This record gives sequence, C-alpha cells and structure tokens, in this order.
Amino acid sequence: MSSKKTALITGATGLLGRQVLRAFEEANWIVKGTGYSRADGSTILKVDLSNPSEVEAVLDEVKPNAVVHCAANRFPDKCDADPEGTRALNVEATERLASLCSARGIFLIYISTDYVFPGKPGDAPYEGDSTPAPTNLYGQTKLEGEKVILAASRGRQQGVVLRVPVLYGDAEVPSESAVNVLMDTVWKAQAQAQEEGAKKISMDHWALRYPTNTRDVGRVCKDIAEKYLNNEDRSALPAILQFSSEDKYTKYEICQVFADIMGLPMANIEPNAEGNDPDATVQRPYDCHLSTAALKQIGIDVSTQDFVGWWRHHLGTDRG
Repeated sequence: MSSKKTALITGATGLLGRQVLRAFEEANWIVKGTGYSRADGSTILKVDLSNPSEVEAVLDEVKPNAVVHCAANRFPDKCDADPEGTRALNVEATERLASLCSARGIFLIYISTDYVFPGKPGDAPYEGDSTPAPTNLYGQTKLEGEKVILAASRGRQQGVVLRVPVLYGDAEVPSESAVNVLMDTVWKAQAQAQEEGAKKISMDHWALRYPTNTRDVGRVCKDIAEKYLNNEDRSALPAILQFSSEDKYTKYEICQVFADIMGLPMANIEPNAEGNDPDATVQRPYDCHLSTAALKQIGIDVSTQDFVGWWRHHLGTDRG
C-alpha cells in the first residue's frame, strides 16, 4: 500500500490550478485534478462542482488527504455580468465541498482573494484578522466562501483560507491573467500608433497591485498542506493565511515593464489616475496589500520570484 499522500485540485486546468497540481506532483504526491471542458479523464477528472453527487463521487474515488479549491469565477467584471452563476460556483459549490470534506476528514485549502478588503488609502497592509469589507461582487462572494469554509471546519482547521492577490505566470492564453493580458495591450498600442487618428490607450495608474507568480502560490499550497497534515493539533494553527509578492505596480507601470523588456515605445498608452481602471465596469480597491505574517510565523517560505526577472526570462525564451 502506497505511503504517498494524495491531493485533489479543483479548477486544475486553470491558470493557478495547473501550477498547484504541478507543485504537489514535484513533491511526490499522488495528484488528481478536476476540470470540466478541458478534463482528460486521467489526471484531470471531469466533475461538475455544482452537482453534489459528482463531487461526492470524486472524493470517494480519489480519497485525497488534501483538497485545494482553486475553481472560481475570479474576474470581477464577469462576476457582475453573471451574479447567479458566480454565487453558485464561488459560494454554493464551495459550501458543498467544505461539508463533504469535513465529513471525510479531508484537509481543505480554499483559495480566496485580497479583494475581500476595501483597499482604502492608508489601510494596507491587511492582516489575516483585519476586517473584510469587499467593494464588489467578486470580493463579496469570495468572502462568503471563506465563511462557509470556516463554519464547516468548526475551529479544527480542517479547512483553511489562503488569500492571494492578482496572479501571473505561464498562461495558455493571455486573457487567463489580468497581468499577462497587458502584454497584448502593449502590442495593440504599437499597432494603433500606425493608424491615423487613433486614440491613445488609457491605462489605470491609480490602483496598486502586487502581481504574484502562480508557481510560488503552488509551492505555498503544498507547504501548507504538509504543515497542517503533519500537525496533530491543527487548532493551534491559523485558519486564515495570506500570501503575496512585495512587488508593487499599477497596471500602467506593468505596461512600462513590458515595453522596456521588449524595447517598445509607450507613447500610445497614457496613464489614468482618476480613481479606477478606465476600462472596468466594476470598482476596484486602491491598495489591498496582504501581510504574510501568519505564514512566516508557522515557518512557511514566503519568498517570490522577481516580477521583472521572471518576465525577462519568459519573454526572452518565448520570443528568442
């Protein structure tokens, strides 16, 4: 009988889920993921998270020691466009998963967001026990998801929350990441500059973001699972954890980084410091920087890849 631990990753075909699955695999865990349209039936099992019987079946088939719940509607504008679907995935599916995991003694890590906080100027950095007050539906549903996770855990830390900020990394398509997609904007600006009478692209230069690499988040998820599963008294460990890079940028500054790396001009992108992303339909917070103190206190490595360094390597490899 194998002594290896087993992990199940929901949303395993997504930007973050792929790297969480990879981190557990590299640590010699047995790993399965759930997906839907991109499930392969082998490593990635097709599971409709809104169907309780399918969720129950996959838990009983895989028998994981730990589940990392990455699946979510995580784009604020898309959340507002489909509030019912967003609540079904971010809250209702999370509540069912938490209940089923708790009943089976499965350790659950719930991926949440810095957008549970209001992000008012001067408030950050936020600690794990800072008072949440989300400014949009995405943050509200993720906060409700946190509450159902902690309620099912009943103080035993059978389930924990891991809040993360905006993510970037290896993407199948740039639109998977609110950071990666800005590279497309930089290229679009070059094309528009050749068009007579074309308007400049207005880019948010107000809200502060702390882009964090998905590989780092995957590593932290694996380290958390090992730490909590190897601790007999989990109630002494924190129920809410937070992980973030310290690299700080506005979206305009991220575009500047990309333009600098690629040797492209920024003349056709203009900064907008009016108070919200000019292309957004949903109000974003100003600064939701997350403190990583709780992770440090339990001995989890909170180091992150350098943002500029990662992109220099990534774009140099991709574009020769």
